Amino acid sequence: MLQETARITLSSPEQTAALAVRLGARLKPGDTVLLEGSIGAGKTHFARSLIQSRLALPEDIPSPTFTLVQTYDADGVEIWHADLYRLTSPDDVIELGLIDAFDTAICLVEWPDRLGSLEPGNALKLRFSQGLAEDEREVSMTWTAPGWAARLNGILHD
Repeated sequence: MLQETARITLSSPEQTAALAVRLGARLKPGDTVLLEGSIGAGKTHFARSLIQSRLALPEDIPSPTFTLVQTYDADGVEIWHADLYRLTSPDDVIELGLIDAFDTAICLVEWPDRLGSLEPGNALKLRFSQGLAEDEREVSMTWTAPGWAARLNGILHD
């Protein structure tokens, strides 16, 4: 399959949140977004902003670093926010129930390298890296599944 890529520079946490809101509006059950990047790169901020944008009422969105998975009901759509940093084997992912959620929920997965061969082929990957300025982030989006290019059209600009 052909891999496609788009890149965007975000100059502030607010721009990161705005991108998350724009993407969140386009996600549907069965969509998985893999969030890659070092600690502090903006993955959790992005996920929190996206989840908040889909909830009817604001609520606290804790990092799932220690719980591994947090789930949210967003107007009848389940959102799974997973942080796989502490996992040592892809077998641990199966025990979390994440594999089934890939088919039925919107899944946001931090540290997706822990998935190994369980990574869904239709996922959208976002790689966050430090930009030139302190609050600046470079985000690279990659995908192979058909349909992502059309769904991302216009999302890269405020």
